[in-house]
Amino acid sequence: MVAVRPGDVEATLSRIDPLRPLLLLFGPDSGLARERARAYLARAAQGSDDPFGIVRLDGDEIAGDPGRLVDEAATLALFGGRRVVSLRVGSRNVAPAVEALLAAPPSGAVVVIEAGDLKRGQGLRALCENSPHALAIACYADTDRDLTRLIDTMTAEAGIAIDRDARAELMGLLGSDRMASRGEIGKLLLYAAGEPRVTLEHVRAIVGDASSLALDEIADGAFAGQPEETAGAFAKATGEGMRADIILGSVCRAAQTLHVMRLGIEAGGSVERAIEGTRPAIHFRRKPLIEKALRGWTAARLETALLALDDALLAARRNATLGPAIAERALLQVAGQARRG
Repeated sequence: MVAVRPGDVEATLSRIDPLRPLLLLFGPDSGLARERARAYLARAAQGSDDPFGIVRLDGDEIAGDPGRLVDEAATLALFGGRRVVSLRVGSRNVAPAVEALLAAPPSGAVVVIEAGDLKRGQGLRALCENSPHALAIACYADTDRDLTRLIDTMTAEAGIAIDRDARAELMGLLGSDRMASRGEIGKLLLYAAGEPRVTLEHVRAIVGDASSLALDEIADGAFAGQPEETAGAFAKATGEGMRADIILGSVCRAAQTLHVMRLGIEAGGSVERAIEGTRPAIHFRRKPLIEKALRGWTAARLETALLALDDALLAARRNATLGPAIAERALLQVAGQARRG
C-alpha cells in the first residue's frame, strides 16, 4: 500500500518518483490539494521547453472516454522531456480510466489527480493506495503546526519579520482551508510592505472581518456572564453603525454553536474536546470565555436562551428605532442568566 503518511508528505512531494508516475491528492481541504498539485506539476514540468507541457483534463470528460487518459499519458511530449498530465475529478467516476492507466503505467510521464474527500477502502482511493505505481496523499485541514509553518515560510519569502503577538492573533484568524489562509497572509504582507515588521495592528487592520471580531466579543461576554463587557462591546458595535438585528443574528448563531457543543458534552464528551474539535478553529482569546459558557450552561437552558434571542431579533427587525434597546436588553438578560448559573 502506498498511502503516504502525514509526516512523509513534504519529502514525498519534493521529488518525482519515476516508479510511481501517478499522484492522487484528495481530502476535505481542496485548497491544500490544489496548492500541492500546482507545486508538484511545476516540479514535474521543470526543464521542459514545451509551453503546453502540462495537459489539463476534465474528469467528467475522461469518465465518458476512459481510454483517453492512457492515450494522453502515453503521448510523447512535443518538444521532448516528461509528459505531464493534470486531471481534476468532477461528479463522474474516473476509476475505470485510472485503473487502465495503472495496468500499463506510461514511461516518463507524470499524472496528477485532484479529487474531493474520498472514503477509505473504496473507489479511486483504494485503487491508488493499493497500486505500486501510485502515490495517494490525503489533504486535511491545517493544524496549528501547519499554519505556523505557512506563516513562517511566507514572511521569510517576503523578507519581513512578524511580532509574536501578531503571529498569535493571525493564527486565531486563519481558517482550515490552505488557499484561504495563504490569501489572507498574502494580503497582510502586501498591507505591511515597506514596514520593518508585521505588527498586531497590521493583523487587526487587514486580516479577516473586523466586525466579526466585535460580534464575537458580544456573544462571548453574554454567554460567559459578563454584562459589563457585553454592554461595552455592544455600545462599540452600534456606535460604529452596526444594526441591532445583525448583532442579534450573530449572537443567535453563537448560541446554536454552543448548543451543539453542549449536546456533545452531555453525550459523554469533554469541554476541551468540544472546543478543540470546532471548525473553523476558535481564536485563542475566545477559548476561556467559551469554556466558561460551556461549563455554565446546559443544552436545555441554551435552547431557552436561543428562543428568547430569536424573539428579540424579530422585534428589533420590526422596530428599527427601538432595535438597539431591545437587543441590549436581551443580551444583558442572557449575561445575567449566565452569571446566576
